[in-house]
Amino acid sequence: MPLFVGRGVFTSHRMKKWIPFVKSAPRVSVVRLNGAIMTRQGGLNDQSLAAAIERAFKRGKPDAVALSINSPGGSPVQSSLIAARIRRLADEKEIPVYAFVEDVAASGGYWLACAAEEIYVDPCSIVGSIGVISAGFGFDKLIEKHGVERRVYTAGKSKSQMDPFKPENAADVKRIKSLQVEIHDAFVAHVQASRGTRLSTETELFDGSFWTGTKGESLGLVDGIGHLIPMMKDIYGDQVQFAVYGPKKPIFQRFGAQLSAAFTSSVEEHALWARFGL
Repeated sequence: MPLFVGRGVFTSHRMKKWIPFVKSAPRVSVVRLNGAIMTRQGGLNDQSLAAAIERAFKRGKPDAVALSINSPGGSPVQSSLIAARIRRLADEKEIPVYAFVEDVAASGGYWLACAAEEIYVDPCSIVGSIGVISAGFGFDKLIEKHGVERRVYTAGKSKSQMDPFKPENAADVKRIKSLQVEIHDAFVAHVQASRGTRLSTETELFDGSFWTGTKGESLGLVDGIGHLIPMMKDIYGDQVQFAVYGPKKPIFQRFGAQLSAAFTSSVEEHALWARFGL
């Protein structure tokens, strides 16, 4: 039914735009963070998500932003960049951020969850894995067996460190581990700044272990059990409206190199998910 103001006839939608005392339905922007965090094509990264995150905070003046997370982790740098962008916009716009974990928010996925003021999970979700990992293969014995000689020329004695075709070097391993410690310290600081006194002091939380959502709640890694839509309706009412944002996926791959990169990313992502039985 149209509404009448003076001599004009307005629809309820126009009324909401022009008359301040007519309250519009609450709006929640949902940002989908689904997949491994990596710079390669198809992964979650700051470049692929920037536009979606910006729109989520700015379009339609949302009452809240909900992060829908399903990620086994990946790049610590991209995790940090994405989380920092979310926090910057949340502080600038004074919009609360809630995180909702689906199957997994582990490692970098949990880093993203900590960009929210509150984190909610399914009882069977996997959370945690607050640690740093580097993995690879050594082929030096294989090429030696087949009579293949490795030739590498560098300027700088550390330029070829961790070469998979050369025997492992103790100095290289020590250097890599020192880098991992620095990255781990940054991860721990991010979690502590986000979760504060909610974190349990009775269990070691930063050794790379991961837990179910139920256990994560008792450890203070998350705030409770809850799913996105019912939780947002509980907070903002049954009339709340949702707008979903996420990275744009390419329609097709044009070149063989892109197909190869996509295949490599798929293998790496599968390995990340496999750590959590998925």
